Amino acid sequence: MLKSMTGYGRGEFANEYFSIIIEIKSVNHRYADIIVKMPRHINFLEEKIKKTVKEKISRGKVDIFVNLEYINESAIDLKVDIQLAKAYKEILEELSKELNLDDNVKLYNILSLPEIVRTEKKEVDEGLIWSPLKKALDEALENLLEMKILEGQAIKNDMLSKLYEIEKLVDEIELRAPNVVLEYKERLRERIEELLDKDVTIDEDRLAQEIAIFADKSNVNEEIVRLKSHISQFKSIVNEDEAVGRKLDFLIQEMNRETNTIGSKANDIHISNNVVRIKAEIEKIREQVQNIE
Repeated sequence: MLKSMTGYGRGEFANEYFSIIIEIKSVNHRYADIIVKMPRHINFLEEKIKKTVKEKISRGKVDIFVNLEYINESAIDLKVDIQLAKAYKEILEELSKELNLDDNVKLYNILSLPEIVRTEKKEVDEGLIWSPLKKALDEALENLLEMKILEGQAIKNDMLSKLYEIEKLVDEIELRAPNVVLEYKERLRERIEELLDKDVTIDEDRLAQEIAIFADKSNVNEEIVRLKSHISQFKSIVNEDEAVGRKLDFLIQEMNRETNTIGSKANDIHISNNVVRIKAEIEKIREQVQNIE
């Protein structure tokens, strides 16, 4: 099923130890680029999180935000830096002496200084935290994929409507192409008659040769067949279950190449106008393909 690369998902889980909220945001990117932002003391779970996400997402820039709160206060340690406190005390006493101050250094003076008392998280057992975190992550991924699929369906419908317009224009070119040679033949004959005395007989063999050369140069049948084949493949690929963004990107390039060739060979204003319109629709589809995983 077609999926957009853009989406958002949120998952939550709580037990007697932790309250976990995970948010996932994804945007367009050529490759899979996964960035996890989480508390430092659980960084050891980063690769597990990335692996789980990669099983669901194959392309896009994905930002994962992990918010972890401890329900059990015993998970928090208070650390006192005794050496730093002594250093602060010595400096404060020296400062009081130099400034001729009568104030004595009090405990609360030292405790108010930076880095004296710090709160730290205790080391967390991987088995204890991974299970609840995984549940929150799975919920966030499920919500993300739901949004990506919904947007992917909208993109698919838009691209198919543009493909329909391209098909109509290609059919018009296919109907018009045989008349290009016939009209060239008439114009060439009229031009020769204008330049030559009407009593002079036109060399029909030479005329036929010129027309054959023109017909060969302006023949766009092969390009039309390939272009129609690409359109058919495009319609089929958008219904595949796997990630198809790169396949569609390649097809769009090939469609554009065949269209350019038709425009350069046709030598006809009507076909040229259709080529311009086809290229405009292809460009719109190309922009949409950039959003597909």
